[in-house]
Amino acid sequence: MKLKKLAMIFTGTLLSLAMVGCGGSGDQAKQEAKVLRVGATIDFAPFEFQDEGQKDYQGFDMDLIRAVAKEMGREAEIQNIGFDGLIPALQAKNIDVIISGMTINDERKEKVNFSAPYYQSGLTMVVRSDEENIKSFNDLKGHKVAVQIGTTSANMVKSLEGVTVTELNTPADCFMELKARGVDAVVNDRPVNDYYINQSQAVGVKSLSDMLSAEEYGIAMSKDNPDLQKEIDAALKKLRDNGEYDKIYQKWFGTGK
Repeated sequence: MKLKKLAMIFTGTLLSLAMVGCGGSGDQAKQEAKVLRVGATIDFAPFEFQDEGQKDYQGFDMDLIRAVAKEMGREAEIQNIGFDGLIPALQAKNIDVIISGMTINDERKEKVNFSAPYYQSGLTMVVRSDEENIKSFNDLKGHKVAVQIGTTSANMVKSLEGVTVTELNTPADCFMELKARGVDAVVNDRPVNDYYINQSQAVGVKSLSDMLSAEEYGIAMSKDNPDLQKEIDAALKKLRDNGEYDKIYQKWFGTGK
């Protein structure tokens, strides 16, 4: 009798522990479902950056993805990842989405799915104020140009004939190289150049109006998660419909779109 009783107690204990274990796993799964793991390269103002002394990442992309996650009933958990490592991190399932001023193009479409475009941009130039020989992209032949490594700016400038390209880690590095006269021009997405000049009240440089290519930015997701793509697109549409997208846009770029 004692042995049977002990066996019953032991079995009951195991069942209780198993139930606790299952409950814990379920709670953890629910918690993970409420988080949208976001990858971004936090050096692309005004889209994503971090001011000294501030904990949270800032910028247009950061505000937008937090609003998207909120519409989905989730909370955005943002990771700072080097631009070249964003797609590999997505493919390894370390993150759920990428938002990092990423241009939608055919090469990237082979690796990831994109949301509907959320921003339209193009490539522009910044040169020194005393530069008279460069007025358009056609004038770059025989000149040195700084670009951010791994970006569409780099690829486009490399395709221009007779241009010497210097690839640097961040847009700030590119502007420093321009001021130091190591290069003759900086090519970046238009909002990056405009934001640099306006926010830093830069002197000794000017932005040229000539634009090379029209580009659309999208939120990237894994190809094996079409449901997430639908959720993201639905959230973006709702933000446009209810005016929240316009509020975020005006905060970072003014009234024009």
